[in-house]
Amino acid sequence: MGLSLEEPQIAALLKLSAETGRGERVYEYLQKLRRSVRWVSEETGKVLVDWFSREGSEVGFGGVTYEVSFVKEAVLRNGGGWHGLGWIGKGKWVVRKGKVEPNGRCCCCGEQLGCVDIDDVETEKFAQSVAGLAMEREVKANFREFQEWLEENADHEAIVDGANIGLYQQNFAEGGFSILQLDAVIKEMYGRSGNKWPLIILHNKRVRALMENPSYRKLVEEWTNNGVLYTTPHGSNDDWYWLYAAVKLRCLLVTNDEMRDHIFELLGSSFFLKWKERHQVRYTFPKGILKLQMPPSYSVVIQESEKGSWHVPIVCDGDEESARTWLCITRPGACEDLGKTASNIEASENGNGPCCKPEMSNTSDFKILPSGNRNHASQDFFQTSDAETPSVTGKRKERSP
Repeated sequence: MGLSLEEPQIAALLKLSAETGRGERVYEYLQKLRRSVRWVSEETGKVLVDWFSREGSEVGFGGVTYEVSFVKEAVLRNGGGWHGLGWIGKGKWVVRKGKVEPNGRCCCCGEQLGCVDIDDVETEKFAQSVAGLAMEREVKANFREFQEWLEENADHEAIVDGANIGLYQQNFAEGGFSILQLDAVIKEMYGRSGNKWPLIILHNKRVRALMENPSYRKLVEEWTNNGVLYTTPHGSNDDWYWLYAAVKLRCLLVTNDEMRDHIFELLGSSFFLKWKERHQVRYTFPKGILKLQMPPSYSVVIQESEKGSWHVPIVCDGDEESARTWLCITRPGACEDLGKTASNIEASENGNGPCCKPEMSNTSDFKILPSGNRNHASQDFFQTSDAETPSVTGKRKERSP
């Protein structure tokens, strides 16, 4: 195995390629950077600003034009967030520094950032790894039977870890298995998916106990009759079943299980954490009312859009994503809002939108750097001058929700 480059090394190679005008190498190292880190340091950000604002970066690697559908397919195949086809389009780059709204929309260009998943190859490898480990620890015939059943019953958008939900906060004297909690989650996911049942994974021992209670039998029979309850056999670990189903069907997984025990350590962490971020739905029951924590609306990672633009998050202190600054790098015409002034894009109708808070209204948030301004671009870009802070008076264009 080769050595993995760290961010400073990739940034140095990227800078060297930029200084020698090797656009194709810049693209390759930018992709390496995307694979290696979620966000970049300010020093690396300056290297990127310098490249995209210099003469010679306009065309990039060939300035290729593709059919929109072809690029979209590449993005989907890669799990979202990048296409890897090279520089798309031609013309001068526009580099800005700004914020991303809570819904994932860039305040500078209006483009929607994606919630990045593992790609097709990683997904298949992940599913095979789970199945392989399950076969070693479960009765092979039982797990193969489940795999075959899943092939015939693959129309699910969510998997429900029944035991995890039913036993949530039941460690008190009268506590037991709460089928009411489980039913609440099932109904909520049913409604959210346009009346499509989630797949419920529950051990057969638990199901037998529920069937013995007349108050619960009707509910269990409803799940069974709808073909959405899979009971794992005696002696099995249902963790393998719900994890495999969620990976294989590429759907959501409702569980509070952090998947940190030795079973999941065997899978490695190369893309496990990325998969969890995109697919795991957590839940709570404050005062007995279900509250779901869905996956984030966008991923805080370097992203290459199907339009050829780039969005690069900069490292920040604390956990508040609203405080994070992003580099927005795009070409004129790539997004409908690029022709607008920065103040028009930043302002909301009442002047109090998430992108126009006073502490964000500095020149580095709004400054537009066209190609050709190569001498002091990166230095100016990361400086703030209150004297040059523009007023925010315009209205942001109405967008459909």
